[in-house]
Amino acid sequence: MLVAAVEVNGLVVRYGTLEAVRGVSFSAEAGMVTAVLGPNGAGKTSTIEVCEGYRKATAGTVRVLGLDPASHQRQLGERIGVMLQEGGVYPSARVLDTVRHYCTLYGKGADAVELVEQVGLTSRSKATWRRLSGGEKQRLSLALALAVKPEVAFLDEPTSGVDVNGRDTIRGIIRTLAEGGCAVVLATHELDEAERIADRVVIFDGGQVIADGTLDELRRGHDEIRFRSSPDLDLASLAAEIGMIASKVGADEYVIDAPPHPRLMAQLTAWLAEHGHPLTDLRAGSQRLEDVFRRLTADNAERPE
Repeated sequence: MLVAAVEVNGLVVRYGTLEAVRGVSFSAEAGMVTAVLGPNGAGKTSTIEVCEGYRKATAGTVRVLGLDPASHQRQLGERIGVMLQEGGVYPSARVLDTVRHYCTLYGKGADAVELVEQVGLTSRSKATWRRLSGGEKQRLSLALALAVKPEVAFLDEPTSGVDVNGRDTIRGIIRTLAEGGCAVVLATHELDEAERIADRVVIFDGGQVIADGTLDELRRGHDEIRFRSSPDLDLASLAAEIGMIASKVGADEYVIDAPPHPRLMAQLTAWLAEHGHPLTDLRAGSQRLEDVFRRLTADNAERPE
């Protein structure tokens, strides 16, 4: 049975007269990757900072591993891993020395050399923080979060600035953490990244949670046909033929909001062939997470207060 490692109920965070978080509730389960998404200013960072014990709640309750992070920060510090997006390391500190210091500090038996190798920084083990690229700094920050052998890991933009091979490495580490029973809370702006590794998605907007569920749950009832062709299709003629409206969403990309029934697909391809248009790409089925995100945040923007 899944266990809620992080529980947020009715959380409110205010900065003076600004209410940045407005009654947020969600949970993150042990053994799962929970992606927290939202546009800038949506309240997700303030919420996660409360969960990490770095910020106090104005109202509501937060429990991490059954403890209040505000009053049990020391106990939780020995059980949770926190990966910051920027900073947190002295500029002249060397990679291996820094990881070794964290491993000794936590005393959980993590091996510094193995951690450096795991995040792909062995060749940079003697480099200082200031000499690392942005992606290498992200890898080092991840290694430091892993030194505690976390039961809960809060990861802020873990693949930001990381190259393709490094992204694969980090995804593998995150999946291994979850499979080992860790509750991974992943804050990211990269929707493709979340779609690849998240078991559950929580979407923030305007200081509130506007969606919470698995990817399948969020996509349910929103199938589409997405294709590429000539940039100048006669969409009125196409709609008259297939009985559906195709919307142009890029220079040569179109979307039809409908399930990919064989008859509709056949009508579409036949019309393109009849009018001499190429079909350079075709995808059909559930919406991408990016499309779900756009739809939900647009709906929330149109909703009255």
